[in-house]
Amino acid sequence: MDHTRTFPSLPGVRPHVRFRVRPRRPTALVFAAVSAVAGLAVSSCAAPSPDSPSAFTSFENVQAEADGQTVDLWMYGGDEQGNAYVDDVLAPAAAAEGVTLRRVPITDTADAVNRVLSERQAGRTDGSVDLVWVNGANFSTGQQAEAWRCDWTGLLPNMELTDPEDPLLLNDFGTPVDGCEAPWHKAQFTFFYNSATVTDPPTTLEGILQWAKDHPGRFTYPAPPDFTGSVFLREVMLSAAGGADEVPLDFSDAAFDEHSPAALDALTGVAPSLWREGATYPRDEQALNTLFADGELDIAMTYGPATLTDLVASGALPDTTRVLTLEEGTVGNASFLAIPANASDPAGAMVVANLALSPDQQAAKADPGTWGQFPVLDPGRLTPEDQALFDQLPDSPVVPTYEELSRNAHGELSAEWVPALDEAWRQDVATTR
Repeated sequence: MDHTRTFPSLPGVRPHVRFRVRPRRPTALVFAAVSAVAGLAVSSCAAPSPDSPSAFTSFENVQAEADGQTVDLWMYGGDEQGNAYVDDVLAPAAAAEGVTLRRVPITDTADAVNRVLSERQAGRTDGSVDLVWVNGANFSTGQQAEAWRCDWTGLLPNMELTDPEDPLLLNDFGTPVDGCEAPWHKAQFTFFYNSATVTDPPTTLEGILQWAKDHPGRFTYPAPPDFTGSVFLREVMLSAAGGADEVPLDFSDAAFDEHSPAALDALTGVAPSLWREGATYPRDEQALNTLFADGELDIAMTYGPATLTDLVASGALPDTTRVLTLEEGTVGNASFLAIPANASDPAGAMVVANLALSPDQQAAKADPGTWGQFPVLDPGRLTPEDQALFDQLPDSPVVPTYEELSRNAHGELSAEWVPALDEAWRQDVATTR
């Protein structure tokens, strides 16, 4: 199976000749890159909105309403461990609460947002989407269209086990959460390498790019708009700017024009040294892992480092795989569960979201053998018995603790940066090969 995406040279341009295309001013790009979603977002704002779940006066009231409901959870279907966790662990626990949890696999979270917006545009108040695994631009798009139910997370008893001041839980790619989604787990963008072939790994992102030039063909990244490829672009931009504090969180044309050229120059400069000389890129993180496992790459990347433990244990990655932490830190975020404004079974969705925040579920999900996702709970708010659930999790020979991984971490830029940089990369980097 071909796991790559090829970008042919432009007519009349010889391969491997570098040329510059000035990145298009991205005001329009933000919406063009998500045209299907954004087009509906504008028109759906006028759609009728059902009663808000804030009408519930207590969680007991929510539970009574939820009894017997079926919750359709729309989530990315390409993560086998995630699918198995929902089907084998979370769904049975929901059934014990009187709620049937039905997983709806999708290829892209935007598919769920599109469905919500199109159904609201059609005036449906009995939407087919009850719960969405979401973050970033998809959450922002739905928020702008008033497509999410809000002011409901405060009713969840297990929200009290999270840190109310945790910035990763307060903002989602720069968009205030405002009670419109419940946290599910954390992630930390991370590089990893084969210690059998890389004996002196670089410790900065600039060092990684230089290492790639010194070792042609042994490094690459997924093609944006793949999620992992996109975050790599942002990391390069932050590094080229001199650090995360140098780039404003909020997107603007002026900020883009100031900070994107250096990143695009760095990416264009390293392209000839990438795998297949940058003529083609892995289509996603799974394809990148395959290249790493096959020995074609020595350094790779992931936004889900906790999953590396099981990938190594299962033989999917070599047992010499090790995590590479950077001196300047890397970007971290959280993912969430959101309830559409027109969900058919919002009470059941709230019960599932609360259950997903329980120490039992968070610990089960954190086990590398189950899914390997970092919890969102504040250890200082757990009972000794609940903390013991996490203390008993096996140590990883591959992945350091979340505290070590997130040292010097920085938060995500606002969602508008994502499609703008992706499109600039497509114009200015991908088409140069």
